[in-house]
Amino acid sequence: MERLTISPESLNEAAEHLTTIRDFIRFGVTALRQHDAHLGQGTEDFFAESSALVLQTLSLEWSADAEILDAKLLPSEKAEFLSLLEKRINERVPTSYLLNLAYFFNKPFYVDERVLIPRSPIAELIEQRFAPYCRDESGQIREALNNLPLCDEPKTPQRILDMCTGSGCIAIALAYAFPDAEVDATDISREALEVAAINAEHHSKQYQVALMESDLFAKIPAENQYDLIVTNPPYVDAEDMADLPEEFLHEPELALAAGQDGLDLVRKMLAQAADYLTEDGLIVIEVGNSEWAMRQNFNTVDFHWLTFQKGGSGIFALTAAECRKHQKLFQDSIHA
Repeated sequence: MERLTISPESLNEAAEHLTTIRDFIRFGVTALRQHDAHLGQGTEDFFAESSALVLQTLSLEWSADAEILDAKLLPSEKAEFLSLLEKRINERVPTSYLLNLAYFFNKPFYVDERVLIPRSPIAELIEQRFAPYCRDESGQIREALNNLPLCDEPKTPQRILDMCTGSGCIAIALAYAFPDAEVDATDISREALEVAAINAEHHSKQYQVALMESDLFAKIPAENQYDLIVTNPPYVDAEDMADLPEEFLHEPELALAAGQDGLDLVRKMLAQAADYLTEDGLIVIEVGNSEWAMRQNFNTVDFHWLTFQKGGSGIFALTAAECRKHQKLFQDSIHA
């Protein structure tokens, strides 16, 4: 199907006749919808997408007084927004890359085309501090999001691993949620780690979050034992990779593609996870649309599939004991 593009005439007409912030947000909504822009990389509706482009261009916060929406734009401000809108529609560049900005855990992160745009439901788990596995500061078990099995002695994790960290957003959010924990963050991509370093420094977490270049567990010392391992690895299967909207093709393929069924990396993770978890540790893995393949390939494993109040799916948890119980099955699956 031929891509719908916005014409120079339409952009020039907007620059000539529209005046206020409200005008340009409305124009952006209409243009994005009419030209079939694909959402899902940080925003879920056209109004949020257009508002982000306009407000960030003007260095305004989302919480700006509503009255400011009737303020008029300068010609240069109009031109900057319309240039971004043209790239968003005609080149299908995701808004987060145009702005070098994405939000995760309600905090801002720098992003560019070296990393995936943050959008994982894992943020909700971090906000809940992985209840009911972990105690809060009062020693009380927090209200559970799911019917996950309690460990005998739930505790606050002291050492955490974020594998396939990308922009570092999950590792940094974990550092905020567990300020006394040591957080290791690994990625196979040196370019991604450069972005993660920018974010760690921006959030003043560079001394709590240790960045490491590693292909999954390959370069992690064997003596490292983690109370909590969290990972949002590549999990897009071959069929979905072939059908990705153009916006997603701007993201690094290394951060998306994971073989025929989307489980190439997950199999390797699970084969070794038991060796890196403490006695009562926990691993949380996002597999997205590859959940069906996970259930089919490992139908004897009782994965704890998590549910989310804010939406999202395809994330499971396994205790260290369960990882040990099924380790041979996971190892054999790599060579099957």
